[in-house]
Amino acid sequence: MKRSAEIIALEERLGHRFDRPELLRRALTHSSMSAPGREDNQRLEFLGDRVLGLVMAEALLADDRNASEGQLAPRYNALVRKETCADVAREVDLGAALKLGRSEMMSGGRRKMALLGDAMEAVIAAVYLDAGFEAAKDLVRRLWGDRVTRVDEDARDAKTSLQEWAQARGMPPPAYVETARSGPDHAPVFTIEARLSSGETAQATAGAKRKAEQEAAAALLAKVTGG
Repeated sequence: MKRSAEIIALEERLGHRFDRPELLRRALTHSSMSAPGREDNQRLEFLGDRVLGLVMAEALLADDRNASEGQLAPRYNALVRKETCADVAREVDLGAALKLGRSEMMSGGRRKMALLGDAMEAVIAAVYLDAGFEAAKDLVRRLWGDRVTRVDEDARDAKTSLQEWAQARGMPPPAYVETARSGPDHAPVFTIEARLSSGETAQATAGAKRKAEQEAAAALLAKVTGG
């Protein structure tokens, strides 16, 4: 299959030349562009998530041979979560190569955290299917760089930490309520309120609902712990 200039440029940024470039094309095809004879990247995303998980688990074990499971688990979660995958995708400008339907493109899909994270996982799977586990491992370790050694000792995301704090006190999990939404459809801004059953609340505003939830959780955790 002939390579386009766009595919060649992306291969250079990824550091992997595909023997089967159709795998990379599929990894870049969002479900909004799927059609008979044109597969989207959802199945590759499923596989790539598992490949990434194994690479990160191996890397963390090798990086800290004395860490307990309780120390490793939050570091692992920080390295494989969608936000981290999206950050890596932005570094290689993956968004510019995504194949999106018109509505998704008009709504800012090339910048959406979820789409970028999913596509990054799909690309990992594409490399795995194209050249095997070692090639996928090399790709992940190269693109994730020193994130493995820089990940915090306690890298639990704020929502997880707040939930654990609540459960330790016999409370149900916190609730997250969208209290406002503004901005144009292609660049919405969300205001989310995190609520505990005991009555404490905190709000945060961000351009992605997931980010607003995390920031609201962090604010509420700081409020109830005095942090």
